[in-house]
Amino acid sequence: MATPATPTRTTPTRTPPSPAALARAVGPLEVERFLAEHWERKPLVVPRGEDGRFDDLLAARDVERLLTETAIRTPAFRLVKAGETVSGYTSDLSWRPDPFTGVADVPRVLEQFERGATIVLQGLHHNWLPLARYCRHLEAYLGHPVQANAYFTPAGSQGLPVHHDTHEVITLQVAGSKRWLVYEPVLELPLKNQRYRSALGEPGEPVLDLTASAGDTLYLPRGWLHQALTTDSDSLHITVGINTRRWVDEARAALEDAEAELPFRRTIDAAEPPELPELDAERIRARARTRFVRTRRPILDGQLSELRALDRLTAEDELVRRDTVIAELDAATLLFEGRTLRLPARLAPELEFLVTVERPFRASELPGDLDDEGRLVLVKRLVREGFLRRSASAG
Repeated sequence: MATPATPTRTTPTRTPPSPAALARAVGPLEVERFLAEHWERKPLVVPRGEDGRFDDLLAARDVERLLTETAIRTPAFRLVKAGETVSGYTSDLSWRPDPFTGVADVPRVLEQFERGATIVLQGLHHNWLPLARYCRHLEAYLGHPVQANAYFTPAGSQGLPVHHDTHEVITLQVAGSKRWLVYEPVLELPLKNQRYRSALGEPGEPVLDLTASAGDTLYLPRGWLHQALTTDSDSLHITVGINTRRWVDEARAALEDAEAELPFRRTIDAAEPPELPELDAERIRARARTRFVRTRRPILDGQLSELRALDRLTAEDELVRRDTVIAELDAATLLFEGRTLRLPARLAPELEFLVTVERPFRASELPGDLDDEGRLVLVKRLVREGFLRRSASAG
């Protein structure tokens, strides 16, 4: 009897990533050199003194507007002060049927700021479009989830005491200046639940003592101890965190899968333990990538306008794939942002084009056997799903 052939793994088609977002943070150092010499290994300092370099991501005026004009609520913001508890800076606004809770009490927040408290804007990759887009472009290139917070600290103050982060950190100094003291790790590459505590060891002498000015970048691998203090000016910096997927995470996932196998559910009184699952690097990376793609939150700026314009869309109107979409195409199955679109196999050429195209295009340009009417039906479906949108030149 012939031995069944082992199924050949197919490599999905992916949306092409760009290194531009990472290059903006680490340049003029080449991205390839940064990844080879610094990523997970050692800090990087990029002094530029380029005022305004990061203002389009979040300027000081944006922070003031968010804080004083929008009735911002926790946990979208918080106040921190090294060594002290900050509380009593929110209130509830009466509303029926339910009140708005945790709203910034602006006079109290500003009072605490004048007393040295740092204003932290949290989860900006969820609620501030410029940083949502920037983080998504980093995600597309690095293949790991990315988040962003901002820290607005008054002059002569400190927000957080010595600590390490459990994710990779890229700090972008937006305005003012901040002094950073960086120390060797006491726990190298800590896991998410291994936050710094003094029992792990006290920091030694600083290995870096630097003052970051507007336009500068500081990269710290997870585990490197650090603290930051303002000088004689207020400081605003963005912290971009990259939450890497680690081998231990995948080992745990493999053990969870083993729960379906009877030997792993037997008592340990059994004579021999079952063999632990083997970690297949190719399979693990593919599974982690699929999970990553599936869990990206849609960024749908302008989507209401796109939907309202669908009836007027023609086969000659210019379209683009949203540059915030991270997608995989396996034959005619399109996976992106929590959606799995299983389309007819005959549409594979059209879908391949749409996933890989890097320029504006018209529906009439699509390859394959569809006529213009069929092509228009397809692109309208993908506009509705948030995969495509009209190009800027289309109005």
